[in-house]
Amino acid sequence: MSLTPLELQPLPRESGEDAAARAHALAPLMRALGDPNRLHLVLLLADGPLTVRELTDASGLSQTLVSHHLAPLRELDLVTVTPRGRANVYELCCEALATPVRLLASIAASTPEGREACCAVDTAS
Repeated sequence: MSLTPLELQPLPRESGEDAAARAHALAPLMRALGDPNRLHLVLLLADGPLTVRELTDASGLSQTLVSHHLAPLRELDLVTVTPRGRANVYELCCEALATPVRLLASIAASTPEGREACCAVDTAS
């Protein structure tokens, strides 16, 4: 598999916004993604939209626990939900995920080692 280098651009900042304000705004997203069960669900959804039942089967978590972990992801707009018959289909919302990913990449790229790691191309195929 071959990966393309990350295009690292500074995150857009609101006029007068400081690092503390950005940290305060991003903390809920980072907290949501920091839970192993929620991150597991996000990784499963990275392959495509799934129902709660499909997430339950794929994750090994109970239906109640899957629903519990999907709630904060929905509240933060990290996933969207679309009713389909008697089921709800969950899908990742890439724009909401892009902000914390870009932040981490820009932080990593602030050092020479991080820049090299972020911009490396995996040539293993």
